[in-house]
Amino acid sequence: MAGPAASKILHFLNLLTGAKIHAWVFVFFLISVSYLLGSWQQQYRLGDYSAATLTPSRPCLRPNSTLPSSLDFVPHHRHDEEGSLTVEKIKSFPPCHAKYSEHTPCEDRKRARKFDRRRLIFRERHCPAAGEKLKCRIPAPYGYKNPFRWPLSREKAWFANVPHKKLTVEKAVQNWIRYEGETFLFPGGGTMFPNGADAYIDDIGKLIDLRHGEIRTAIDTGCGVASWGAYLLSRNILAMSFAPRDSHEAQVQFALERGVPALIGILASKRLPYPSRAFDMAHCSRCLIPWAEFDGMYLIELDRVLRPGGYWVLSGPPINWKIHYHGWNRTKEDLRTEQSRIESLAANLCWKKLVEKDDIAIWQKPINHLHCKVNGMPVQDPPLCQSFDPDKAWYTTMETCLTRLPEVSGDEEFAGGKLENWPHRLNTVPPRIRMAMVPGVTAEDFMKNTELWKRRVAYYKRINNQLESPGRYRNLLDMNANLGGFAAALVNDPVWVMNVVPAESETNTLGIIYERGLIGTYQSWCEAMSTYPRSYDLIHADSVFGLYQDRCEIEDIMLEIDRILRPEGSVIVRDDVDVLVKVRRVMEGMDYSSQIIDHEDGPRVREKLLFAVKSYWTAPDPNSPTSSKT
Repeated sequence: MAGPAASKILHFLNLLTGAKIHAWVFVFFLISVSYLLGSWQQQYRLGDYSAATLTPSRPCLRPNSTLPSSLDFVPHHRHDEEGSLTVEKIKSFPPCHAKYSEHTPCEDRKRARKFDRRRLIFRERHCPAAGEKLKCRIPAPYGYKNPFRWPLSREKAWFANVPHKKLTVEKAVQNWIRYEGETFLFPGGGTMFPNGADAYIDDIGKLIDLRHGEIRTAIDTGCGVASWGAYLLSRNILAMSFAPRDSHEAQVQFALERGVPALIGILASKRLPYPSRAFDMAHCSRCLIPWAEFDGMYLIELDRVLRPGGYWVLSGPPINWKIHYHGWNRTKEDLRTEQSRIESLAANLCWKKLVEKDDIAIWQKPINHLHCKVNGMPVQDPPLCQSFDPDKAWYTTMETCLTRLPEVSGDEEFAGGKLENWPHRLNTVPPRIRMAMVPGVTAEDFMKNTELWKRRVAYYKRINNQLESPGRYRNLLDMNANLGGFAAALVNDPVWVMNVVPAESETNTLGIIYERGLIGTYQSWCEAMSTYPRSYDLIHADSVFGLYQDRCEIEDIMLEIDRILRPEGSVIVRDDVDVLVKVRRVMEGMDYSSQIIDHEDGPRVREKLLFAVKSYWTAPDPNSPTSSKT
C-alpha cells in the first residue's frame, strides 16, 4: 500500500508544480506587457520626442511647417463644479491697432510729458502701470518684409519696415541715410565723418591700436543710426550703441534693422544699465551730451563703465572749434570755455589726454588709482565714492563721486585684473571670477558652464537646423544669460547676442559677461525692454518663466517677447515641464507654432525645451478693410 500511494502523491505534486510554473510564466508575461505599455504611454505623455526622430534634411519649426501632434502636453479638458466634462478654452490675444506698430511702452511720448524736462529726465524709462499695459499683439507695419541678410543689411533696409523719411531730410548733407525706391541706403556717413565710418575708424586706428584685440567692447553714446558700431564689427569690436527716442525718430530702430546692437537710452538722471568696468572704449561723435554740466555727472558715469586703461574718443563740439565754430553757430569763447571745462574734469578723473588731432581727441582712463593725484594730493573733486555697489545699475540714481577701482599692490597692476586680448578673453577665466568678486561663481563653474553651453547649442542646432543657416538669424536675445555661455557658443556664427541679466537675479553676472568680450544689459522682465518692436530674430529664455512665476504674469512676459520678436522669428524656452505647459498655452493664443522637446540629457529630466515660431502677419492695408495675414 505504501509504495503505490506514495507514487500517486508524487505524481500529483509534479502536476501541481508544473501548473504553477506555467502560471508564473503567464503572470510574468502579463506584468512585462503592462510595464512596456505603461512606459510607452508615459513617453507619449511626457513628450518623449528626441532629436533623432526629426528629419535632418528639413528645418524643425520652419515657418508654415506642420508640427507633430504627439508633443501635446496640455490637458484640453477639465471637470466643472458639477462634474461634467468641459473643453478648456485657450485665451486669445487680438492684434493691436496699427497705430501701435512702433509701440515702446517705457518710452511712450504721451506718458513722458508728465515728467521733468530738466536734464531730459522725461526721455528716460517711465513704464506703464499694470492696468495700463496693452493686452494685444503689436502689428508689423503693412508691407513688412524680412530684413536683408547680414552683411547686406548693414547698407540696406526695407522702407516698409521703418517707414520714416525724416532723417533722410534732416541728415541729407551728412550722408547718414538715403531713400531710394522701396529701400533705405546707409552710406556709413555721420556728422563728423562725411567720408564714411570706415575712414573715420581708420583715423582713430592711427591714434590707438584697434587691431590686436586690446579693444573688444565699446559704447557709442548718442549713436545716430549706429554706423560707427556697424563698421567696427569688421574689426572684431562689439559696440553697444544707444540713443534716446527723440525728434530724430527711429535712430535705434534703423540700427537694429541693419543688424547692429543698439538700445534706446539716454544719459539723464539714472545710471546706464551696464556694470562698472565694462567697456574698453567709449565714443561720442557730436552726441550733444553736456559733459561738463551738472558737476560733470555724465563724464563721471562714463568713467564708471569704462575699464581701467580704457579710452574715450570725442569728436565734434568742442573739439577743433577754431575750424568748426561757424558751422556750429557758437562763439569761439563759448567753445573754448566748454573744452577747458572738459579738460579740467577729465584731469580730475585722472584721465590722461593722449592726443588731439584734427577733429578727434582721445583720453585714457588710468589702470588704477594709486597714481591718481593732482599737484601731489589725492583727488578730492569729484570725491571717491564711499559705500555703494558700482555694478548696481537698474533704476540707480547717478552720483557725482568717482567710482572706486579695486585695490592694487603696485603702480603697474590693473585694478580688477588685466584682461586677455580678444579672442583669448572669451574662454579665459574672467578676473571677477579669478579674484572671487562674484559670490558663488568659481573658475571650475565657469569652465563647466562654457562646455555645457557648447553642447546645448549643438543640440539646439540639431533640433532647429535654421540656426546653422548663415543669415537666417542675426539679432539674438538671451533673456537670462548667466555667464554668457549661450552667446559664447555662437561667437563664430554671423550673429550677435544681447545678454540680459535680470534685475531679480540672485547673482549679478553681467560684469563677467563683459569681461568675456560680450555685451548685455540689465532688465526686469516684469517691464518692457527699451527697444523697438521687431528687434530680434531669435529669443532664448533659460529659466526665465520659472524665475518670474511669482512676480508677474506669464502672458505679460510673452506679450513682450511677441512685441520685440520679428515675424517668423524663433523662441527657445528652457524650463520645468509644468512651466512650459503654461507658456505653450499662452503661445497658442498668440498663433505660434510650437513643440516641446526633451532635454539634451534625455526624457527623464524634468526640464524640457519649447521651440516656437511666430507667425507672419502685419497691420491691415490702410487702403483696405482686410488685413495682410498668412
